[in-house]
Amino acid sequence: MPPKGNQTKEEIFELFSRHVSSGKADFFRSVGLDFVFGRRQGPFVWDATGEKRLINCHCNGGVFNLGHSNPKIVQALKSSLETLDIGNHHLVSQSRALLGKRLSELTPGDLTYTVFGVGGGEAIDLAIKLAKGYTKKSKVISASGGYHGHTGLALATGDGKYRDPFGPNLPGFVQIPFNDLPSLQQELDGSTAAVIFETVPATLGMPIPDPDFYARARELCRRSGALLVVDEVQTGLGRTGRLWGIDHFGVVPDIMVIGKGLSGGIYPMSATCFSAELEGFFHDNPFIHVSTFGGAEVGCPVALAVLEESSRPGFLDHVNTLAGIFADGFAWLREKHPEILVGLRQLGLMMGIEMVNEHCGPFMSKACYDNGVLSVYANNDTRVSQLLPPLIIDEDLALEIIGRVDRALDDTKRFLGLAS
Repeated sequence: MPPKGNQTKEEIFELFSRHVSSGKADFFRSVGLDFVFGRRQGPFVWDATGEKRLINCHCNGGVFNLGHSNPKIVQALKSSLETLDIGNHHLVSQSRALLGKRLSELTPGDLTYTVFGVGGGEAIDLAIKLAKGYTKKSKVISASGGYHGHTGLALATGDGKYRDPFGPNLPGFVQIPFNDLPSLQQELDGSTAAVIFETVPATLGMPIPDPDFYARARELCRRSGALLVVDEVQTGLGRTGRLWGIDHFGVVPDIMVIGKGLSGGIYPMSATCFSAELEGFFHDNPFIHVSTFGGAEVGCPVALAVLEESSRPGFLDHVNTLAGIFADGFAWLREKHPEILVGLRQLGLMMGIEMVNEHCGPFMSKACYDNGVLSVYANNDTRVSQLLPPLIIDEDLALEIIGRVDRALDDTKRFLGLAS
């Protein structure tokens, strides 16, 4: 249950505006999205008033892959709280050792070591630091329109709209179009430390890379001596129908970053995974990177429970069954709404609703909200609305979501004057 209090929703907005973010409060008021999270359970969230219920198809970018308040995950935290606390990041930890071992068993190839963080940006920062430290090179290549977080080095790899207000980008960071091998080959040189991509870039509108893109990128990196870093913060833990999105492409990256869903929605946790060879960089200076709350001992059993649930074959089979339902549903929707709907960009339940122009996404977000679905548009390609339902929904709810999206498309067409 939410914290006790007698504030009205209007009073909550006013408190938030005065003490947290006036800009967010004003924005959501201005677009008629005056929603305050109240009760939440499984795939559903209720407004603080209890009057409006939404199907959470945003999931905070995959934080709630297993739904809100998943009983197995909640129990893991309750049990953990009986004996554990944050711990001490300077010392050897049984909890972190056990979680690291399980990750080494589940991650691709020889990624046997993990350094834990609190959020994805911190984990990306470490990946870039490691690549630079190991290779003794400075150049980092990423995708234009991509997003890897708001912290320093992660910010330098993302789209300019997130970093330009703070001044020039850090030297050595360059962007190329995603899924563009000729551009990658042209930019890679002997000074390149790392190439970093989101397996499927969510903020760029979920473009699905060519089947051979990562294999060829891996080979190009190997030839130049650069490391391939794969950001699985949103695509990991079953979202795509495989445990890791990169598994679809048969490639083992040099470094893989995990976040969001590893928290189970209840305890912050991220992970930067890499090989024993790369771990050698830290051997002589094991305190060169520390994180006070990264891999907090009380959160490690939570992450272990997430890994066990997400890696079950039956769980992944369920995700793929749902993916088929959405694929069929959107084929029907495309026939019904040819004026606006281009199609569904999809890898498992990593889905983007592609529409005809850049005005569609913002209007579609509001239309989905009005029809009981929480969905946001892709900020770096506003033609696309993200659709990220919890992976634990049943087939009936998948069909209900399609029905609500159908009505939202009708509303969006009316908003934009596209109805035939």
